[in-house]
Parts: sequence; C-alpha cells; structure tokens
Amino acid sequence: MSDNSPKNGSLVIIPCLNEASHIGMLIERLSGAVEALDMQLIVADGGSTDGTREIVRQISEKNSRVSLLHNEKKIQSAAINLAVEKCGEGRDYFIRIDAHGDYPADYCERLVEEAIATGADSVVVAMATKGFGLFQKATAVAQNSRLGNGGSKHRQGAKGHWTDHGHHALMRISAFEAVGGYDESFSHNEDAELDYRLNEAGYRIWMTDKTMMTYYPRASVGGLFRQYLNYGRGRAKNIVKHRALPKLRQMVPLMVAPVVAGASLAFLSWAAFVPAGVWMAACIGYGVWMAVGHRNPYGPLAAFSAMVMHLAWSAGFWMQLLDFRKRGTTTP
Repeated sequence: MSDNSPKNGSLVIIPCLNEASHIGMLIERLSGAVEALDMQLIVADGGSTDGTREIVRQISEKNSRVSLLHNEKKIQSAAINLAVEKCGEGRDYFIRIDAHGDYPADYCERLVEEAIATGADSVVVAMATKGFGLFQKATAVAQNSRLGNGGSKHRQGAKGHWTDHGHHALMRISAFEAVGGYDESFSHNEDAELDYRLNEAGYRIWMTDKTMMTYYPRASVGGLFRQYLNYGRGRAKNIVKHRALPKLRQMVPLMVAPVVAGASLAFLSWAAFVPAGVWMAACIGYGVWMAVGHRNPYGPLAAFSAMVMHLAWSAGFWMQLLDFRKRGTTTP
C-alpha cells in the first residue's frame, strides 16, 4: 500500500442501471487503483436488465475486491447511501464514480492524495464534456462554454481552491454520515443539496486541479430536455428545502420559461415576443461567435442545445416550485 493511502482504505462506489457496454471496461480501468490503495469496489445496481449484473458477478468471482449490491430504490442517492451503510464501516473515504463517465488511470490516487494533503472532507472535480454524434458534440460544446454552464467552475475547471459545491468525487465517510448522507427524496441535484448541508455543518470542500472526469451528454433533444427538466426541479426543491436564494448565474436562465410562455401573447402585442426574442438572439449570437471567433463548426448547433437546456431547466424549476406551493395550500 502507498504511504499516501488512507489508513483504513476506501470504497469506490459505482451507481448504475443498464450499463453493460461500459461497466466491464470501467471496473478494469479502476482495478489497479483499487488494489494499490486497498479499496473495495461496490457496484450498486438499480435492477439492470441488459446483462450488467451478470458482468459484475463474473468479475467479482475472480476479484474479491469487487462486489455487487442491489439498489431497489434505483436512484443514485440511494445507491451511495446503501453502499456506505453496508460496506463503509471502518473505512475513511468513498469515491463516487459515474458508470457512463470516463476517468484518468490515476484518478483515485490523485483524489486520495488531495484529501490527505488538504485535510478536506470532500474533494470535488472539474468535469469536461465530450460527444461523438453531431448533436452530442454540439451539446458538449455548449456545456463546456459559459452559454451552457454559466461560468460554473466545476464545469470549466479552475485552480485548486476551497468551494461550496462541485462534481462529487471523494468524500470522508464520517462527514457524509454526520450530515445524514444523500437525501433520497432527490432524484437529481442531490449533490448540491448535500454540499449545502456539509457547508452548514462546517465541513470543507476542495476543488482539485490535479485530476478531472469526462462526461458524455445526452445524444438526443428529448433526452437532454428531460435531463435538464429534472435538474431544474431538483434545484427548486433544494432552494425550497433550505430557503436559499439561487445564485446570480442561475437567476438569469430562471426567466427563460416565463418569457417563452409570454411570447404566446404575441398575437395580442408584438412586444410580448421581445424578451424571448432577445434570449434567442443572444444564444444564436454566442453560437455564431464560437463558430467564427473560435472556428468551432458546432457553435450554431451548440446554441440550440443551450436553448434546450435553458428552457428545460427553467421549466423544471417553476414546475417544482408551483407544485410545492399547490401541495402546501392543500396540506391540513
């Protein structure tokens, strides 16, 4: 074991559902670090029907450091909670891995080194987005730009620094358990909700610049819209739960759904279309600027992807907020 390894080892937790095409390669990529750092790798599966479970079982029969857990609640927050509850006793950290992401070979080592060097309770990483098909590539361009991420540092990367939120990578199990783990009523945005509680309890979150992960976005308009609709709902739920105001970079896209809805009144007055028109023109203009200024051929289509994300996120936020108020008025 390395001198920089945690004294009591760590868990690597992979929540997944129907990831047969990725799970084997992912476990193989992580196996060197799992052995070197005396870690246990847990695949928390939500009931896959594509052969994922069989692949993991076959690997676990040959490698005692790999285990399969059944996550009957299916969602990622429940998967992490379950794995920590069942396998976290006596261990220092857990590392959360996205089954559909990509990671450098030394990802786990760098996270553990950063946790030990900084004393952080959570180490988060920047996330680069990469696509393959036309729409996926355009969406990746959007998500890697300010147009799509609003300047979020865990999207664009930054020098190592203390932060209040980032893409979850490593967490001290004692801190995770002390604040109650993930809130399983959150199917999305559970990471930001947990980070809020960690900050409130005085735990520290470090954004590392020593490693990062690669994320593959949705490959269809419908998939992207549903994803961001759920993100918006999760953000609203977080704000309602903690009575916390959204950040400035989140407040601007919040207005997209209302102004688009308002554009339906353009038959009464052309002025009703102006706010939506300004938003669309700004997005298209940014896309053209990327195409011309950065010689990126995906710029115009990236503008369309960004508009899908803005509209879905805003719509999800207001749907959740209105749903909460409706239920609040009917509760005895």
